[in-house]
Amino acid sequence: MDRNHSKRENALALLIGSSLVSLGIFFFNQVGLLTGGTAGLALFLQRITDFSFGELFFVINLPFYWLAYTQMGKRFTISTLVAVSIVSFGADHLSAVLTINSIHPVYAALFGGGLIGMGMLVMFRHQCSLGGFNTLALFLQQRFGIRAGKVQMALDCSIVVLSLMIVDPWLIALSVAAAITTNLVLAMNHKPGRYQVQPPSTA
Repeated sequence: MDRNHSKRENALALLIGSSLVSLGIFFFNQVGLLTGGTAGLALFLQRITDFSFGELFFVINLPFYWLAYTQMGKRFTISTLVAVSIVSFGADHLSAVLTINSIHPVYAALFGGGLIGMGMLVMFRHQCSLGGFNTLALFLQQRFGIRAGKVQMALDCSIVVLSLMIVDPWLIALSVAAAITTNLVLAMNHKPGRYQVQPPSTA
């Protein structure tokens, strides 16, 4: 149970955090950047299939909800499902309300990565995540005290490197920079002992 925030605060944080992530992903898509985690996997598969990012991102996250439910509890799982749904929908449909004619890839990488990091930070602090590797990172931090940002950074950079087979090396380099930016935000601001997800009661 979240004792630090009201239901209204949690709902607003979920909406704002998910919207920031959606905007960051939108920037990445504008210039062909990738990222890590399940979002990175969805961006990768988007290039070689006929499915959109949102469709892939939603489906890829489905297996991780069991870990979220058993380790983090019902409320965390529901909040994560809602966040993933918002990001999936937002990233696919932001073009209906936002048009970008030109954006420099370096700016897209750094600013987009920062947006994603801030969005994830907001959600982490309100006992929510973007599913997938986010859930795994939070679980490892809660159980073993390993910083979520460090776990996420290792996983993110691995996914980006695997994309070398289909993406220009320059865009890969920018994607790595974006992943580092995202996870520096988390590593510096989300540390053990701060806003921890409480395990479900066994009483």
